[in-house]
Amino acid sequence: TSILALAGVVMAQSKAVIRKLPAAETLGATSVICSDKTGTLTENHMTVTRAFSGGADYEISGVGYDLQGEFRLAGRAIELGEHPALMQLLRAGFYCNNANLHASGQHIGDPTEVALRVAGAKAELLADGVHRLAEVPFDSSSKFMATLSASAGRREILVKGAPEVVLDMCSRQMQASGDDAPLNRSEVMAAAARFGGNALRTLAFASLEVPTDQTGLASDQLQGLRFLGLQGMIDPPKPSAIKAVAQCKQAGIRTVMITGDHPDTARAVAAQLGIASDQVRTGAELAQLAFDELFEAVRTVSVFARVAPEHKKSIAEAFHRHGLGVAMTGDGVNDAPALKAADIGIAMGLSGTEVAKEASDMVLLDDNFATIVAAVEEGRHAWNNLRKAILYTLPTNAAQALLIIGAVLTASFLPLFAIRFVLEPVQILWINLLDSVLLTMPLMMEAKERGLLDAPPRDPAVKIIDSLFLRRVVLLGLAIALPGFFVYHHFGAAAIQGGQIDELLLTQAQTAAFWAILFAHLGYVISARSIHRSVFAMNPLRNAWLWGGMILSVALHALATWLPQAAELLRTAPFPAEWWPLVLACFFPSLLVIEADKFFSKAVGSPGQVAHA
Repeated sequence: TSILALAGVVMAQSKAVIRKLPAAETLGATSVICSDKTGTLTENHMTVTRAFSGGADYEISGVGYDLQGEFRLAGRAIELGEHPALMQLLRAGFYCNNANLHASGQHIGDPTEVALRVAGAKAELLADGVHRLAEVPFDSSSKFMATLSASAGRREILVKGAPEVVLDMCSRQMQASGDDAPLNRSEVMAAAARFGGNALRTLAFASLEVPTDQTGLASDQLQGLRFLGLQGMIDPPKPSAIKAVAQCKQAGIRTVMITGDHPDTARAVAAQLGIASDQVRTGAELAQLAFDELFEAVRTVSVFARVAPEHKKSIAEAFHRHGLGVAMTGDGVNDAPALKAADIGIAMGLSGTEVAKEASDMVLLDDNFATIVAAVEEGRHAWNNLRKAILYTLPTNAAQALLIIGAVLTASFLPLFAIRFVLEPVQILWINLLDSVLLTMPLMMEAKERGLLDAPPRDPAVKIIDSLFLRRVVLLGLAIALPGFFVYHHFGAAAIQGGQIDELLLTQAQTAAFWAILFAHLGYVISARSIHRSVFAMNPLRNAWLWGGMILSVALHALATWLPQAAELLRTAPFPAEWWPLVLACFFPSLLVIEADKFFSKAVGSPGQVAHA
């Protein structure tokens, strides 16, 4: 619990807040990260750079939310008054919109809608004079938004959404002159494909003039609309996300991008990020697949476009059925089932809803994909430290058990052990207390080992207690217990000769064994800093906490031996100085045994070994 809590603190400092403590360890087994695109993999600062209207492609200059920019056709600046179709397109994006622009630059609203407002502001459109009467809000399943607005004695329905959805509502389109013409669907979809191929998020716009007494708006009224055009906006990938995707690839973690954007846009952005984009599946295609077919599809598909929230849940379940550790991001209310289905549900802290956060295991305070990768690295580190701490604790406890069991078994033919055990119960409790606080806890503070993201993720089914653990429990249990037996018998045997029992000599022999066990633990804990790397290849000063714990352990042992009140409590007594060389030599058996086991494991390729442990 302490190790996972410490990992959670470190992750929180890196903008990843762990809501459920076991997630700190589960992150280390993550094999697949299913991430939303906008805001997580990309900057979430949309800028409208292209427009298609009246059969013509326009370029729009300006970066970010700067309200200054010009409109170009074939590379030459134009006057908007001469292009009524483009003006109507910009007007639709500006008024079918819930964002607000402020002179301070702190704009409020969805980044996509802010970008559309900025494009309209470049055309000198104003929010005044147009009044919203009704709205059909955007929904990820319907993929459109519609408003009913009143201005200058006329009422008009404005619609924006996915091109294929909006086109299904239209029966005609506006020409460059402003007149109507039959809808040319193939021309529009070709333009949308061009925009998507340039990594532009593409929205379509349409309008319909209605009677001046209409006050309500319903989805079934959205037919026979006039198509106005397309606006394409770019949301560039975050440089940190590009680097993080490369780190994932090196670490054997697959990055899967899930977006509501057009497939061409998704493919282009995925290629920029370094995500395999040769195959793209859409939500409509996923809806036609049986689960077994989806199970096979996720083997090779890493980009999903035009998806609905229910598709995200199915994708998570399909990966999970492959036995992979799945992390899934989400921010909407409808993403909660997908977050629950994943091994690690990750909610967005900046844009996420409270429902998504409550369903998640982790919250990203900065909505950044790179933060997920950093948390995965910390999760691997937590797993390593967890293994180190348990692998230190089990053999030392096994050694203490062997001291008791051995004394019981040998008492019938070794009178020394019939009189007293190697250690008194209070001394065993004392050693356990020091171990837990001063030796095991500092192992938690061990710095991350190099190359944590250079090895593939562990199998989620892997257990902490494996063949390597069992082998070391036996070897180190003996390497710690046998020196303790030997020291006690070597110095204590003389205490029962001649039919008399020398109680002081027995106490001194127990005290010598008391110190021998401590030094055996110290020899082990130095090497326990890494499960596989040799202590001779590690920086001996890298973990100052451990050295402090070792020094304090020796100091407290000294107090327990030479301070009369403590000696009486712990039943110890100072022993002759000539005994110390043999006691100090007990430092080496446990150190040499574990180093020999590491060498043997490396030579034969132990299945319990991983490169980053």
